[in-house]
Amino acid sequence: MKIVQLLPELNEGGVERGTMELNRELVQLGYESIVISAGGKLAEQIEVDGGRHITFDVCSKNILTAPLRILKLKNLFKTLNPNVIHARSRVPAWLTYFANKTLHIPFVTTVHGFNSVSFYSAIMTKGDKVICVSHAIKLYIQNHYQTEEKKITVIPRGIDLEKFNPEYIDNGFIDTFKRKYQLKDKMIISTVGRITQLKDLETFIHAIARTKETIPSITGLIVGGVREDKQNYFESLQTLVKELNIEKHIIFTGSQSHVAEIYALSDAVVSSSKKPESFGRSVAEAIAMNTPVIATAHGGVLDIIKEGNNGYFYPIGDYKTLAQLLYKSKDLKFNGYQYITQNFSLNTMVEKTINIYKGLL
Repeated sequence: MKIVQLLPELNEGGVERGTMELNRELVQLGYESIVISAGGKLAEQIEVDGGRHITFDVCSKNILTAPLRILKLKNLFKTLNPNVIHARSRVPAWLTYFANKTLHIPFVTTVHGFNSVSFYSAIMTKGDKVICVSHAIKLYIQNHYQTEEKKITVIPRGIDLEKFNPEYIDNGFIDTFKRKYQLKDKMIISTVGRITQLKDLETFIHAIARTKETIPSITGLIVGGVREDKQNYFESLQTLVKELNIEKHIIFTGSQSHVAEIYALSDAVVSSSKKPESFGRSVAEAIAMNTPVIATAHGGVLDIIKEGNNGYFYPIGDYKTLAQLLYKSKDLKFNGYQYITQNFSLNTMVEKTINIYKGLL
């Protein structure tokens, strides 16, 4: 079986990670995997993992160039002669939809996020089969596009359980990290991800300030990089920390590559996003490391967190409730690795996706 995946670019992001992981696993299972994108720093990895990358402009939204690109893409499909075409974003899906009009190659789309409701976004529901990364996404497209139930399959993003495995953590990194930030004997609460307003880090900071009254050892780690256009927001967070007089309780670590170890050394992880996450990969990764997660109660995380077992939910912006749950979370004990293995593993994602492909042939 020959599968072609299409996405705009191959730089950082959840869609890119999912495409790369599926490419690698398909190759290992003996399938022929081809990825079409406009390129990016991760494109080389597709071929390192045994797939084939074809650079093609499936990224530009320029309508004037679309007809020629559609024609070229149609000819490319004729040459490649794939069994299945799998589009993971709106521009590639539109181009594929028209290029495939007379070819009739089985066409799969994956809805990765809560895209704005529009004619433009509706293309993601036009696949012969439509994959949704969470039940929240499924309900979203059914409510707004009346997508047929029989076309939809929910397949959560798969967690790489070799990378996020408590047995394989780098204890040397953890020791060095704790010494660097003076974290010995501290209760460590982490939030991981790029620093943006959508992450609602103000609520996280206020919750740490409130909790330190009952747990003086609490320390909040804000782990993530700051883009240039978010610098003012970052500075406002630093100002808030000073105003609350909790400079000793909040640490901005910047971007970190040892994310699994950050989760492992944390007593709890917070996902305080104002906007619903389509899936919540970081939530699943933290739970795989046996660390409880406290998250805002919306989006894909509703599929992952079992309240009172491996985490809790709280209302958006409610730092008082979050503070209470930070205290409460220290008593949670669970086998998160086993839970994620059974429900959100990469192997499960790949197996279900291949079953979709086979069902179309």
